[in-house]
Amino acid sequence: MRLGYRGTEESFRHELVTWLEQHVPAREILDQPKQSSAFLQDWSRAWQRTLFDAGWLVPGWPPELGGRNASPSEQMIYFEEMTRREIPRTMNPQALGIISPSLRDYGSPEQQERWLLPTLKAEIAWCLGMSEPGAGSDLASLKTRAVLDGDNFIVNGQKVWTSGAHHSDWCMCYVRTDPDVPKHKGISILIIDMHSPGVEARPFAELSEPNYFDFNEVFFTDVVVPKEHLLGDLNNGWALTQGSLSHERAMLWIDAAYAAQRAFAVMTELADRPAPGGGTLSDDARYRDLVGRFYVDTQAQMLMGYRGLSKMALGKPAVEHSLLKLYGSESLQELLLSGSEMLGHGAVDVEVLGPKMWRDGSWIVQFLRSFAATIPGGTSEIQRNIIAERVLGLPRA
Repeated sequence: MRLGYRGTEESFRHELVTWLEQHVPAREILDQPKQSSAFLQDWSRAWQRTLFDAGWLVPGWPPELGGRNASPSEQMIYFEEMTRREIPRTMNPQALGIISPSLRDYGSPEQQERWLLPTLKAEIAWCLGMSEPGAGSDLASLKTRAVLDGDNFIVNGQKVWTSGAHHSDWCMCYVRTDPDVPKHKGISILIIDMHSPGVEARPFAELSEPNYFDFNEVFFTDVVVPKEHLLGDLNNGWALTQGSLSHERAMLWIDAAYAAQRAFAVMTELADRPAPGGGTLSDDARYRDLVGRFYVDTQAQMLMGYRGLSKMALGKPAVEHSLLKLYGSESLQELLLSGSEMLGHGAVDVEVLGPKMWRDGSWIVQFLRSFAATIPGGTSEIQRNIIAERVLGLPRA
């Protein structure tokens, strides 16, 4: 059976590809080292604005918000082409993937006017204040406190793993506004000016990238936040959280699927490399088995994604995308581990493998990074709970 898109959808692809070939920045510009996920270099601001003006920033949205009312199938084509070509839409992904949809869906007209368009046009940068030292996957355990005092909230507490906080203008921050109700019911979302007195962001280095500072601890000490900065209703932040993260989860599988395909392509190119035990890798039955297994894996990921897309196009829930978040991230991790073991010391051959993988590291570094893929947007453990309870209908333990 051959799967494909309709003719009108392929015309959409042709229009997109033609436009990209004429406008996308040069690869050496796209590959410039990043300072954080909220640091907007001049070229990235200009590129995001170019996408916005042409309706290619968020194609499923209306033209006035940087889109062209694209159908689910057309949006899939868009993400396919952008991911395959490794072209970023933005250098502030949390702003475009989570915060902008939240402002669109839950923000007041005044909030949308103040923050939504400037965000889409890359005029301001954002961080997301969710995780805390005692509240990671269990976000509802957060303790950062916001107390209403007249016309302002007073915020005290700490966030951690806050990407790009030290380069952000604003933070969409999850706070506890009622400590006397069940933990899921007392959460609200505030928009906090990161330049306010009492806000301190402390960046820290990552083990695999010691020169790249993205993660931060953020401390809030008696920070004054106008009550007009409350997003949605008071104490209704948990419901908004589910909507915000659904935006992130909906297309995460595409990145994982194409990352697996890139890793698989590199692995097949290594067939003639010397094997640690003598001969070439292609002589090793384990290598051939690995190639076969992960060819099936990469195809299964794409087909499962297309199945979910077909349901979305009909207005039905796509449970496949919950499965793919788990399957795709763990499959990539297994591929990279098996490949590292197969290559032996060659796994750390940065000069040979780096440019072909993600242009910025060796096979073993990618394996170490793959552990992060099982955490954002819901850890593998959380995903298993969601699948068990919401997809399979199993009772809670």
